[in-house]
Amino acid sequence: MSQKILIVGPAWVGDMVMAQSLAISLQRQHPGCTIDILAPGWSLPIIERMPEVRRGVELPIGHGELALGKLWRLGRDLRGEAYDQAIVLPRKFKAALVPFFAGIPRRTGYRGELRYWLINDVRPLDKSVLQRTVQRFVALGEPGPSNTAPPTPEPLLKVDESNLARIRTELGLVSKRPAIGFMPGAEYGPAKQWPAEYYGQLAASLVERGHQVWIMGSAKEQALAETIQAAAGDAGGHVVNLCGRTALADVVDLMSDCERAVSNDSGLMHVAAAAGTPLVAIYGSSTPDYTPPLTANAEVLYLRLSCSPCFERNCPLGHTNCLRQIMPGDVLTKVLGS
Repeated sequence: MSQKILIVGPAWVGDMVMAQSLAISLQRQHPGCTIDILAPGWSLPIIERMPEVRRGVELPIGHGELALGKLWRLGRDLRGEAYDQAIVLPRKFKAALVPFFAGIPRRTGYRGELRYWLINDVRPLDKSVLQRTVQRFVALGEPGPSNTAPPTPEPLLKVDESNLARIRTELGLVSKRPAIGFMPGAEYGPAKQWPAEYYGQLAASLVERGHQVWIMGSAKEQALAETIQAAAGDAGGHVVNLCGRTALADVVDLMSDCERAVSNDSGLMHVAAAAGTPLVAIYGSSTPDYTPPLTANAEVLYLRLSCSPCFERNCPLGHTNCLRQIMPGDVLTKVLGS
């Protein structure tokens, strides 16, 4: 009888993409196993693009909401699935409640937030061994604790060619120029965002060399994209603002159609990597030692200043030199030469 496993997924876009590495590893260990992922509703379109996963189960609560009644009802509804194991990726107390309420016999997770009675397969987290987030995820799928970091398969999201054709038509993306995707946002904060004027200068240089630029992000990045367009100057309409005009699954398909992508350390950086797009990744307050793009087809720009990484949302020194000293020409060289 094949294993049935429920993964309790993370809350961030990039982390959800990294969770696919765990699903791939589980399928390799237990061929034909059934994997479902319990996750926020926004992430279901990403989960649908994971061939290793049967389905996504929507977590019916918002950030910061405990909602014990909703979690109990969901757990009760999931009892009929008869899962053999739950793997709880977040270390929060409430993340372990649904598997407990669902009566899943083996509930695996790291120690955290006084949940010893909810997690019965408790794993120690040795950050010196499991330095990367993806290693921590995949390690929870191993039979037991290990003194070495496990192999971490690269995420690879399915591309829907028919949806790509549809969205290109709807958005008027008819130019034959090779597209370069820009992901200039960073939900975490400005200390992870390469300057908008630099993105604009890079866009102008790329258009001059025969490319078009697609700026992608949520509606929150619309103004940022407009700033980039303005900084690019008269680019002949070849710098296109797609922020807020696409669903998350559309971004997967559009990224697959890009010749290259340029991104800050963000969730969409991980989406681009998992869509198979050659990538230039720019790091500021964070570090590629912890959350690198999970692809061999990436160029990383990271200065390793003495103040880096600080992991702050805003530069505590007020200069953001970790980003401002990465010049548009440096990125252009990587884009054209990678």
